[in-house]
Amino acid sequence: MLSPSDAPAPDPQVQCYLEYVRVQKRLAARTLALYQLDLEKLAQFAARLNLPLLQLENAHIRHFMRQMHSGGRSGRGIALILSGWRSFFTWAAQQGLIAYNPAQNVRAPKASKPLPKSLSVDEAVYFAEFANPGADPWIEARDAAMVELLYGCGLRVGELAGLDTVASADAERQGRGWVDLQAGEAHVLGKGSRRRSVPVGRAASAALRAWLALRATPFGAAAPCEPALFVGRRGARLTAQSIWLRLRLRGQQAGVATPLHPHMLRHAFASHLVQSGGDLRAVQELLGHASVTTTQVYTRLDFQHLAAVYDVAHPRAHKKPPAN
Repeated sequence: MLSPSDAPAPDPQVQCYLEYVRVQKRLAARTLALYQLDLEKLAQFAARLNLPLLQLENAHIRHFMRQMHSGGRSGRGIALILSGWRSFFTWAAQQGLIAYNPAQNVRAPKASKPLPKSLSVDEAVYFAEFANPGADPWIEARDAAMVELLYGCGLRVGELAGLDTVASADAERQGRGWVDLQAGEAHVLGKGSRRRSVPVGRAASAALRAWLALRATPFGAAAPCEPALFVGRRGARLTAQSIWLRLRLRGQQAGVATPLHPHMLRHAFASHLVQSGGDLRAVQELLGHASVTTTQVYTRLDFQHLAAVYDVAHPRAHKKPPAN
C-alpha cells in the first residue's frame, strides 16, 4: 500500500484529460472529482509495477480489476470505475499517446440486481389514505395529492415536479407535463425525452381537485403563482428534493416503519399491478420503460409475494420433520 508521501505526482496527461472533459463534455463537478479519484487510483496501481500510466496493458487492467473485486468492491462500482478508465484511454488513443485502449475489452464482474424496495398493498393504501387533521389544510391537500399521483400513476419524482396545471406551448417547449382532469390523464415527459399519458384514477382525481381548490389561496389575485401544479409557500415550483423531503416527513407522521422516498411508491404502483395480474407490456407503457426487460424486475417481486402467501397458507409449505 502506498503511503501519501509515496503516491505518484499528478500525471500531466490525466490533468489534460480532466480539463478536456470539463470543457468539452461539461461534466458536473462531482463527476469530474470521481473521474480524478479513479484515475489517481489507477496511477497508484501502475506505480506499484513501476510503470507509467500510459504503458499499462490489458492484463494489468484485468489484474487491478480482480484486486478491487477481491477487496470487496461491488461489480457495479467496478463497472463505473472501469468506464472512467476506458474513457481516459480512448482520449489518449485519439491524442496519439497510445496505440490502443488497454481497457477496451475488459468487463467488470457481473453486478447483482437487488430488488427495488416497495410497500405492501396494505401499507401503500394506508399511506395514500392517511390524513393529518392537525396540519395546515393547504399543505395537507398538496401533499395528499402528490402521494396519490406517485402511487396512483407510478410517476417518477422528476415527472411529478415537472407537471403544470394545464397544457401549454411553453410546457411543450420546456419539456414539462400537465394534468387533464376532465380526460382523467396525466401527460408527462419521462427519461429519454419520451412522452407518455397515464390514467389518473378516481382517488387521485379527487385529491387533485381538493388541492387545486386551495392552490392559489396564499397568493391572491395580485400575485398568481406560476403554472406548476405543485408549488411551495412562495409560489415557486417544488423541486424533486423538496418532494422527497415532504414524502419522508409524511411517512413519519403516518407511522410507516420504512423510510419513504418517491420511487418507492412508483415501485409499489408497478408491483401491485403485476400482483393483480396486470399485463407486463401494459405496465411497461405506464412506467415509461424503454425496454420490457426493465419492467421484468416486478415479476420477481410478484414471485416473492406468491412465495410468502404459499409459506403462510399452504399446508405443505412447512413439512414436519420425520419422527425418529
